[in-house]
Order: sequence, then C-alpha cells, then structure tokens
Amino acid sequence: MHVVVFTRSTPDTAARVEVDGSGKVTWGDAATVVNPWDEYALEEAILQAKANGGKTTVIAIGPELHNEALKHSLAMGIDEAIRVWDDGLEGGDSLSYAVAAAAAVNKLGDVDLVLFGKESVDVGTDQHIYQTARKLGWTTLAYVSKIHAVDYAAKTIRVELLLEEGKQTVASKLPAVISVMKDINEPRYPSFIGIRKASKANIPVWSLAELGIGAPAPTTQVTAYRNLPARETKTEMIEGTPQEQAAALLDRLIEEKVL
Repeated sequence: MHVVVFTRSTPDTAARVEVDGSGKVTWGDAATVVNPWDEYALEEAILQAKANGGKTTVIAIGPELHNEALKHSLAMGIDEAIRVWDDGLEGGDSLSYAVAAAAAVNKLGDVDLVLFGKESVDVGTDQHIYQTARKLGWTTLAYVSKIHAVDYAAKTIRVELLLEEGKQTVASKLPAVISVMKDINEPRYPSFIGIRKASKANIPVWSLAELGIGAPAPTTQVTAYRNLPARETKTEMIEGTPQEQAAALLDRLIEEKVL
C-alpha cells in the first residue's frame, strides 16, 4: 500500500504578516513552519504505513521555500519527498494546484490513499482538497477524526467524521482523498537522527512537463493584497466599587447604543 500526503511551508502563527508596498504578502525574517494541520496528516500516513507494511510519500507544490516542510516530513519518518514546481504554476489558484496535485498522484501510479490536513493556515482554505479529489475522480472524506479500519487488499476504508452536529461513521471504496482533524492522533517530534538525515536529503522537483500536463489556466486571479485600515481605539478606565463600575458601564453602553 502507498499513502501520499500533501504539505506546505507556512509562516509561523506568531509571525507578523503584512502587505508590502508592491501588494505582496510578507512576514519579514520570521521562519516558516510545516502547515500545522498537515502534521496530523503526516503522522497518520506514518501510522498507516507501519501498520500495513506500506510506504509513504510527501508532496509539496510550490517554490523552494516549501523544502523546509518536506524535510520536516522526512525527519518525522516519511519515506520519500517530492516537490512540484514550474513557472507555469506561478500565480495559479486552488484549481491550478489541484490539477498539478492530481497529476503528481497519477505519476506515482500505485497510490491507495491521499491525506491532507484540514486546511492551509496561510490562505485559510480547504477547497484545493476537494478539487484534487475531483480531478482524480476519487471519493472525498472530509473532517476525519478517526480511521476505524482500512483493508488495502479489499480496497475499503471506514472512518469517523467530526461534524457540527456530532460524529458520523462512513465507509468508502479506495482509493480516496481524506482531510484529517487534530483529534486523529498526536504528531511525533522528529528525532535528532531523522533531522540530520532529512537535512542531507536530495528532494526531486517535478515540472509540468514531467507530469505530462500543460500549464493549468487559473480561473481566478489575485492582483494585490492590502493591509487592513488602521483603527483608532480609546481606552477608558471606570473607577469605583464593583456596583458603581457596573452601573457606569451600563450607562455608557446605553449611551453608545450598544444596548
């Protein structure tokens, strides 16, 4: 069996993200980290391969900065890493990503399961997950909080979905694309030996030509970003006893027509 995970490097959640004068997003000198949601997908891939005697591959679609996420994945215990990038993907949207992702999976050829984290924290979206599944023609299982059983020989999977209304157990045929929640496992820390080994890894880069596809035409285009307008705030401290403070606060809320 063969499990593929998609990941990406994102700004640290503590980084100050701003838009520069040219309309591009920047986070200064802050380091990038593996997309936090992807750590659960990476861990689950490792667990599935270990339990079923299979192999794992991690793929990142994007420029060289995403190599850090790939090396983190290798340090955790993923078997192989691949980066997909081409000038034709510059400025692409989520559908462009999905076309390249599906082509990469098809190039590998023997994939049973594709894993994604719940979403990408830098762009706050998960639509690329569903689009990738659609391009592959595979079933999508989203918000998976537990994998109950997988039979790679019979090509079946049974999972638990975490929904707003509660939990739901569903079954599907393999191959499938799933997105996982943080409830599914506890990601491991890369070992020192794993980190050293990953640092020396030579990560191949697949172009669109190697994937056998042309440059996917984006259906949407972002021309520029803008910082949010500055907001002026004023703080007023209310003195007095708790009862006096509560009465004064109530008067001010009514005065400002909040109540």
